[in-house]
Amino acid sequence: MKPLSIGEVARSTGVGVETVRFYEKEDLIREPMRRESGYRQYSREVIPRIRFIKRSRELGFSLREIKELLSLRMDPSTTCNDFRKRVEVKTAEIDEKIRDLQKMTAALEHLKQACENNPPTATECPFLDALDGLDEN
Repeated sequence: MKPLSIGEVARSTGVGVETVRFYEKEDLIREPMRRESGYRQYSREVIPRIRFIKRSRELGFSLREIKELLSLRMDPSTTCNDFRKRVEVKTAEIDEKIRDLQKMTAALEHLKQACENNPPTATECPFLDALDGLDEN
């Protein structure tokens, strides 16, 4: 099969050329063979791997976690339960982030309401006072 250029890999996977280089640098994909001119020559095997990495990133996995998932995937003794445990941990982390974001939203809504009931000058703005630490309760 004809090897792929880095641009062809990028287009096929929906990532940028720099992302492909980054994944290579981070050992998420194997370093490709090179032509005499130095241009990278990728095998088609890299496409599903990059798609796996991309989708994992979209689901919130860090590069370290993705490396673990890839290692598990290559280990013949790995079970589906091993992956399920990783998903449960990630789900719990996301749930915690959601709770934190909800708290931030509530705090911002409170500040927004305080602004609606106060004079429109910046020197008397409850939002700015709160950020300066002047409105601590």
